Amino acid sequence: MKKIHINTSCPYDVLIERGSINKCGEYISAVTKSRKTAVITDDIVGGLYTDTVVKSLEENGFECSVFTFPNGEQSKNLSTLGKILDFLCDSGITRSDIIIALGGGVVGDITGFASACYLRGVDFVQIPTTLLAQVDSSVGGKTAIDISGGKNLVGAFKQPSLVICDSDTLKTLTPENLSCGMAEVIKYGMIRDSQLFELVENHTLENVDEIMDEIVYTCIDIKRDVVEGDEFDRGERMILNFGHTLGHAIEGWHNYTDYTHGMGVSAGMCLITDRFAPVLSERLKKCVLAYRLPTGTEALMSELLPYCSKDKKREYGNISYIVCCTVGKAEIRKSSVSDFEKAMEE
Repeated sequence: MKKIHINTSCPYDVLIERGSINKCGEYISAVTKSRKTAVITDDIVGGLYTDTVVKSLEENGFECSVFTFPNGEQSKNLSTLGKILDFLCDSGITRSDIIIALGGGVVGDITGFASACYLRGVDFVQIPTTLLAQVDSSVGGKTAIDISGGKNLVGAFKQPSLVICDSDTLKTLTPENLSCGMAEVIKYGMIRDSQLFELVENHTLENVDEIMDEIVYTCIDIKRDVVEGDEFDRGERMILNFGHTLGHAIEGWHNYTDYTHGMGVSAGMCLITDRFAPVLSERLKKCVLAYRLPTGTEALMSELLPYCSKDKKREYGNISYIVCCTVGKAEIRKSSVSDFEKAMEE
């Protein structure tokens, strides 16, 4: 097992171990005195891992209840959040109990937000089962849901009590879902680690499993370093949004249906690099194409920019966006929304 300690306002550990989902009850029992828990999952992950997780929890003395909602970004909304909160109430979850997010980024985001809201705060554990969730969304304490105005516009900072990453769960991912996670891996190489980027660009989607353990550990360690220095996203942590300003816009343009988050991030990284760091553009595009990710979008820039003007990274009429002029180094740039729109339209 590898362990990464995240020293935030509420410190916790990330455990990285193949087969750890089978021992999750043992690991969770070490971070809570309660023996009552609610497992929140979706209808795809639930069918794969709920029985395993509940068995381990019950073997370690936990009383379990399970809530399952439809898979997909479309479920990350106020309606599903309300159903989860009602479920927690009906299940008798108290402030001293613990909630478990079993699934990918959508499950982790909405469960974490429910944990932050319910009874003004209940501890929760992340068991991420997708690459994107393991390397990115399960660590750092950002939780959120989408509203009609945009993606992740309603949320809270809520650090988990524990994160359990089992790389074996990635074997059940579809190629599309694995590609989605690789967009975030490529992002980490671009913003902070040239060696990680070189490692990834020398592999493809077909053989990336042979370096998966190294990828997961390295990405989490990078995020640990960034989050510890800027837990509440007011400074350096913004570099983690490389590709996301346009990526979220592309997702919104597609109504969060036929375009995954990773596809949006990939296209967003390429579009922003095309405009502000063209010397790197071809290298980045070659890398994302090796993982079956898009380098752009059919949407017109004029159609995407209205989504950017609603981005949560706006402040005082300005917008922050991230540019990588060198692999392994990110730069935070700020401009007025109108200047950003003009630059992208050019």
